[in-house]
Amino acid sequence: MAECYADGDYAESFAGFAGNRPLADVDPEMAALIQREKRRQFEGIELIASENFTSRAVEETLSSCFTNKYSEGQVGARYYGGNEVIDDMEALVQARALECFGLNASEWGVNVQPYSGSTANFALYTGILQPHDRIMGLDLPSGGHLTHGFYTAKKKISATSVFFESLPYQVERETGLIDYAKLRATAMVFRPKLLICGASAYARDWDFKTLRSIADDCGAMLLCDMAHISGLVAAREASNPFELCDVVTSTTHKSLRGPRQGLIFYRVGGDRCLGLAESINQAVFPGCQGGPHNNTIAALGVALKEAMTPEFKAYIVQVRANARALAAALMEAGYTLVTGGTDNHLVLWDLRPEGVTGSKMEKVCDLAHITLNKNAVCGDTSALTPGGVRVGTPAMTSRGLKEEDFVAVAGFLGRALKICAAVQKDTGKKMKDFVPVVEKDPRVAELREDVHTFSKRFPMPGGVM
Repeated sequence: MAECYADGDYAESFAGFAGNRPLADVDPEMAALIQREKRRQFEGIELIASENFTSRAVEETLSSCFTNKYSEGQVGARYYGGNEVIDDMEALVQARALECFGLNASEWGVNVQPYSGSTANFALYTGILQPHDRIMGLDLPSGGHLTHGFYTAKKKISATSVFFESLPYQVERETGLIDYAKLRATAMVFRPKLLICGASAYARDWDFKTLRSIADDCGAMLLCDMAHISGLVAAREASNPFELCDVVTSTTHKSLRGPRQGLIFYRVGGDRCLGLAESINQAVFPGCQGGPHNNTIAALGVALKEAMTPEFKAYIVQVRANARALAAALMEAGYTLVTGGTDNHLVLWDLRPEGVTGSKMEKVCDLAHITLNKNAVCGDTSALTPGGVRVGTPAMTSRGLKEEDFVAVAGFLGRALKICAAVQKDTGKKMKDFVPVVEKDPRVAELREDVHTFSKRFPMPGGVM
């Protein structure tokens, strides 16, 4: 029980104190669920592009006593007492966030308190926009994100589209690439106050120079949501949004391999940035959230330190190499990838030429313990039955997979697709008829066993729980 106390603080009279009992004693049911999830992650192949496996050091910090402290406000200006250690911790994380991305504190500031990337985005909008101001972001079926203003003909889906006037831009249907010329023409007519770049399912790099030019010409601020590529940016393996953007947001649990948290970077100094820091910080608190999650902020600090190591640089290089190997293997097998390949950590697989929906492919893969997600491709009208799947390499690269291993993964995916097509041929296209049959298909069980055998060869990051 001494491990529950700071060095030298434990006394024998504390023995048996209820608050120091381990989880297995207090809640065996929850402990068993954790073990089940741990086994699921170890035995399966994790290909969701927005997921990763954090280190043991990050997990230990997440479960630290920092979770106990309330600290509304900013460093040195809190609404609660007892925050001297929290202030030191948050200041350290802010400094590491700037250092990790090569930023000078005289030119950039950062808020490390947002609970998530979505919270970071909405807080940023709240800080720099007025209700009904105009925004432009990449359309969701083109690879964008909900928080960039997505809506349909029948409903405003994201709160961003409820409170602001949104006009999404799109990729070209033939190439899957962003049509910057069309974006410029549309922006000059719509005149957004904020132009958003960044995506959740776009496999190519961004042309920040052109985006900056468009933003300047139409009088907009330029935001990059680098949630998916922040690890690549930190490792200098993607175009740098900080060179030309006014504001940058990110999650921290994807390619950056940290806890689930959000970041807002903003320029300081100069007439264009006057008051930006104050308006954004006040939008985070008290505008959009209350007390920060200090254990998560501290864990982010650990992840940022890890991201500044040569080992992390090598990891990101491998992430990209694995994505290219996966893309090449799928295309060699005759399959269609949106944009015809990848520059980053993911591929977007268009299943429409195979006559199969992304939802069916996701279901078969799930049964085989291959985790990926159905994803819209340009031209889709339904997010529930989209025409593609998104496949990412960060998580399994964290387990040590190399290019040849992702060629094997492509083979597993090909088998899953063949099962999907064969079952659909017998059952028809309705999901309610497809699922009961595919759940009992012996080919799925065989694939699952092969996946387990493959996945168990690789170590798993993380802690004892």
